[in-house]
Amino acid sequence: MKRFKLAFVTGTRADYGKLKAIMQLCEAQPDMEIFVYVTGMHLMPEYGSTENEIRADGYKNIYIPPDFKPTANMDENLAQTILCFSIFVKKIKPDLIVVHGDRIEPLAGAIVGVLNNIKVAHIEGGEVTGTADEFMRHAISKLSVMHFVANNEAKYRLIQLGEQGNSIHIIGSPDIDIMLSKELPAIETVKHKHKIEFDTYAIFIYHPVTTSSNLEHEISQVISAITSSAKNYIIIYPNNDIGTQIICDAINLLENNSFFMIFKSLPFEDFLILLKNAEFIIGNSSAGIREACVYGVPAIDIGMRQNCRYVPEALKNIQHIDENTESILQCIKQAAMFRFSSNYFGDGKSAKRFVETIRNSDGIKANLQKTFVDMDVTSQAIMNYINEVCF
Repeated sequence: MKRFKLAFVTGTRADYGKLKAIMQLCEAQPDMEIFVYVTGMHLMPEYGSTENEIRADGYKNIYIPPDFKPTANMDENLAQTILCFSIFVKKIKPDLIVVHGDRIEPLAGAIVGVLNNIKVAHIEGGEVTGTADEFMRHAISKLSVMHFVANNEAKYRLIQLGEQGNSIHIIGSPDIDIMLSKELPAIETVKHKHKIEFDTYAIFIYHPVTTSSNLEHEISQVISAITSSAKNYIIIYPNNDIGTQIICDAINLLENNSFFMIFKSLPFEDFLILLKNAEFIIGNSSAGIREACVYGVPAIDIGMRQNCRYVPEALKNIQHIDENTESILQCIKQAAMFRFSSNYFGDGKSAKRFVETIRNSDGIKANLQKTFVDMDVTSQAIMNYINEVCF
């Protein structure tokens, strides 16, 4: 029996959390063979060397590029990732490259796939955020022949981009599979493991906004608010986008403050159980939009990073506010009023749907040459689609 080869690209703790349930289920299939390509932030000690978490999960085929040297420049990292991943795919010859999200690692994976006549599957395309990540996400979607999206709205956006409707599969957000798993550790176990002594706490994650020219002022307003709130916080380092050092420098000033515990990274399952038991999550991480609503944890979303992703009618657990100390403090004071859950992003069965689609879809056999679906030709069909599923 020929085994179908899938190459998964992971570059950050965030995309690994999204891919993990899918990779584990694919590896358990007798007709599938998976290869996990580990790069980017995973290889950086200053962000916790999270490659070790992937090794610990025991995949049969893990590849870490020996010549990859992460730098502070995203364009240089993109170039390196393309070069190293190109060498890898020529060696293993995968049937499908699977990427997630909107960062340079999936962009590199998709570019290599297209230029080597290998089909690319993109998970969670069709999203909007309002920052530079969105440019890359839509570019990755256009380089992909299969799309696995969270909901109807994401599918419609890909149709707007000219993608074939039958290439877009709604599976939900894959990390919810793990979030709803009965195998998550107990909160007491996680607290003991990481020496967390807080009885109550909030989670703070604040990433650089690559399009912002006023990051120092913005992070100072945010830090001022959380220090003035007199609450306990678990702080997790930002990603490695441009401006991250400014945020890390501000965070490190809190190192000896008893109200704060600072982590470079946390294993995904540990993070989830801490989130589930938090008073609220604050910052501008997508976790405040995507994961928090699953558990009904109040979220305070600050600034423009997730601006376009916030859906007020679907996500009632979120307060959205600008980087202003007094306004943020007011949101913190009333956070307990926003404890609402939602299944807007999925129901915990994404991995199963992914495997079934890969096994049965015509997309695997489709021609690599995509056809752009012109809006003029399909305008009536699109209007029918909107009326049917979006309203």
